[in-house]
Amino acid sequence: MRVGGYQGPKSVLTAGLSRFCESLAAEGLDTERVDDVTQSGETARALFDGIESGAFQAGYMASGYLTARVPELAVIDLPFSQGDRHAAYAALDGRAGAILREAVHGATGYHVLGFWDNGFRHLTNHRRPLRSRADCNGLVVRTLDNRIYRETMAAMGFTPVVTDVRDLREAVMTGRVDAQENPLTNSVVFELYRDHRHLSMTGHFFGVVLFLCHADWFGDLPPAARRAVETAAATATVRQRRLAEAQDSDALTILQAEGVEILPRSALDMAGFRAACAAIMDRERAKLPPELVAAYLGQ
Repeated sequence: MRVGGYQGPKSVLTAGLSRFCESLAAEGLDTERVDDVTQSGETARALFDGIESGAFQAGYMASGYLTARVPELAVIDLPFSQGDRHAAYAALDGRAGAILREAVHGATGYHVLGFWDNGFRHLTNHRRPLRSRADCNGLVVRTLDNRIYRETMAAMGFTPVVTDVRDLREAVMTGRVDAQENPLTNSVVFELYRDHRHLSMTGHFFGVVLFLCHADWFGDLPPAARRAVETAAATATVRQRRLAEAQDSDALTILQAEGVEILPRSALDMAGFRAACAAIMDRERAKLPPELVAAYLGQ
């Protein structure tokens, strides 16, 4: 079984892969683990394509990369909608997750093994403190290849651009982008704080990573092997979430120690940011099945 990721050894996503492979090894199942495909010059997108084609049997991707193909995943992308990671876990382990698993399976060649924690996404930049929408005007921000993400960044005042994860560090280091939005852990893992000395704790999205496998491969497994994969995925999900929550706190401590200027929510015009994105929120919610919105957001 070939398993892949696109972040380095310090990442909580890599830790999830490691736990998954350890559990399978305990069951006598061998795995080949590639922690970071970008180290060999590949893009994260190449990993996603590889899982769907069967070149890799399992791996992960941020859910936002798949929203264009699976519209139901937009429930995770709604700006300023999810403020409690534990409520998100409960929903994804329950009815909301069941709906999303079925939607992903129906529209792609993937089977969802678990929903991992990719942290609340915040803003960093090398220009100035960002307290309000006015402070964001004129800044180029790197974001995901996701329509709702791009529209949200534009509504907040930025000019959004998309780069692959492989090119994130270079884009920040060279000043090709003024700002970027990511969970705190990525600011540490990719050492973005060396160039981006301003952090605004907007928490505009709660990031979810899909732990996926090649659907046909999974379906063809003998029942015992399928159960082993499911059990290993469940164990890895518990570990990954626990580490993700702890690493948020650790990352904040590291950034403070590095002298990054950190603006908490209380110092930001959160009402203004929310108001700027309200039309996007309302429009996208109206497209989604009411049962899914209620199951994920409790509304």
